[in-house]
Amino acid sequence: MARYASPRNDPNAAGQPVPTLAHWTQLIRTEYLEMPGLHLTPAQVRRLWSLDDTTVEGVLTALVAAGFLRCTSSGAYVLAARR
Repeated sequence: MARYASPRNDPNAAGQPVPTLAHWTQLIRTEYLEMPGLHLTPAQVRRLWSLDDTTVEGVLTALVAAGFLRCTSSGAYVLAARR
């Protein structure tokens, strides 16, 4: 079932733009800055923001590549150590 299967949940049905990967990346970056102890698994990111797997992977990959997040041995994503 598609994420926006019903018109009630479809942002385009209300004429609203669909958020981009850049939007989600910035939003999640802001959340980690506001809560420095935040540690989330990909499944938790998916549930918290109702994202699909592709978006979650893209956001987390971008934030790790930027040196903003790191993945722990337990699979959670946390703020990377600042040098």
